[in-house]
Amino acid sequence: MPEMGFVQQLGIGALMTIKVAVLSYLLALAIGTAFALVTLRRRLVVGFIWQVYASIFTGVPSLLVAFLFFYAGSGIVASLASLVGLTVTVDISPFAAAVAALGMVYGAYLADLIRSAIQNVPPGQFEAAKVLLVPQPATWLLVILPQVLRLALPGMTNMWIVVMKDTALISLIGLKEIMAYAKLASGVTKEPFIYYVLASVFFLGMTWLTYFVSRRIESWSERGYKPVVKQEPAHAL
Repeated sequence: MPEMGFVQQLGIGALMTIKVAVLSYLLALAIGTAFALVTLRRRLVVGFIWQVYASIFTGVPSLLVAFLFFYAGSGIVASLASLVGLTVTVDISPFAAAVAALGMVYGAYLADLIRSAIQNVPPGQFEAAKVLLVPQPATWLLVILPQVLRLALPGMTNMWIVVMKDTALISLIGLKEIMAYAKLASGVTKEPFIYYVLASVFFLGMTWLTYFVSRRIESWSERGYKPVVKQEPAHAL
């Protein structure tokens, strides 16, 4: 039987895992949305910046990015500050390095996903809003974004699950999340099977909860939408 002290530590680690995953995903969503919007119109400078960003963060493993941020982040910030004549000393914590690494890596993937969803919105939606003199902010907020959500939701759901599972790698930079506590408990009690199974149950539970919530959001986003061909759910649950 697992010791209650270690089970409590697993609970603390689970909360840290959720915290890192949520903040990383929100950062990735903000970065992805920003790049998706600015790259809709083909501009040379913006396109070059996007290509450099996407090439770096889709070509380098997220764990390696976390290592770079954790061990070299302070030096990078100090070097950038020195370019404008400032002297800055920043201590990069494992938590900050984890959130920044996962957010910036998966922001590149979400940018392509969101941009594709926007481009798949029928052009007539934009034209109808323009003819009806709907203000552009209202057009995006009330007309376009609900349709983008419906189109991008399956990919965004899968991306959230990938981000959540990638938090298991971040224990290698010293962050005390659920896998770090599972490893600690396994080493002390010599019962790795029990604690790694408990960690697996946590991730499976979070995955099930994600699919449950995504189905509710999918039902909400499809109100009033009648597809020509009815599509089955993309996932197994």
